[in-house]
Amino acid sequence: MNAEEELLRQVFSVLYTNKRCILGIDGLSRAGKTTFVKRIASLLKEKEIESTVIHLDDHIVGRSKRYNTGQEEWQEYYNLQWDVESLVKSLFENLIHSDEIELPYYDNETDQQVNRTLNLALKKVIIVEGIFLQREEWRAFIDYIVFIDCPRDVRFARESSQTQLNIEKFRNRYWKAEDYYMEKLRPAEKADLVIPYSQLMND
Repeated sequence: MNAEEELLRQVFSVLYTNKRCILGIDGLSRAGKTTFVKRIASLLKEKEIESTVIHLDDHIVGRSKRYNTGQEEWQEYYNLQWDVESLVKSLFENLIHSDEIELPYYDNETDQQVNRTLNLALKKVIIVEGIFLQREEWRAFIDYIVFIDCPRDVRFARESSQTQLNIEKFRNRYWKAEDYYMEKLRPAEKADLVIPYSQLMND
C-alpha cells in the first residue's frame, strides 16, 4: 500500500463516524507539500468526495508585524508570521461544523489582509497545508496529519537561483525556526504518517 492509498484509507475511516475529515499536510519549506496536496485532492475527486484546500501561507500577517520587531529573525518567522491565536478562532475552531467561514487573506501587493468568505458547504475533506502545522495551538483540530520529510539541501536546491543568493536570510530566519520546530515539537515523530521526499517523487 503506497502513501496515497494509506491516506485515503484513513480519510474514509474518519468519514465513517464524522461529518468531515480535517487532513493536515505538514513539512518544512519546499518539502513538496503542495505537490502532494494536489495529488490527494485529485484522488478524492476521483472518489467523488468533495474537498477544499487551505494554504496557511495565504493567511500570514503584514510585514510590519513580522519584520524588524526587535525579536530574533527566526522568532519572528516562527511566532509572528501568522496570528496563531486568531487563526484558532477564525479557522481551526470552525472547520468541522461551519459551512461558511470568514478568513483574512494576505495580499502581497498591498501588504494587507483582506477578509474573504470560504464556502465549506458539502465539503467532506478539508486539507490544511503549511509549515509548522503541528504547533500546539493547532494540532488538536486536525484528524490526521502527514509530515513530508525532505532534507535541507534538497529543499534549498528547489529554491530559485535568485533566492539562493540570500543564504544569510535562510541561516538566520528560516533554518533556525525550522530547527526549533523539529527539536521542540518533533513533528516527524508525532505525525500519523511520514512520507520521505524520495518516496513522494517516486510514487
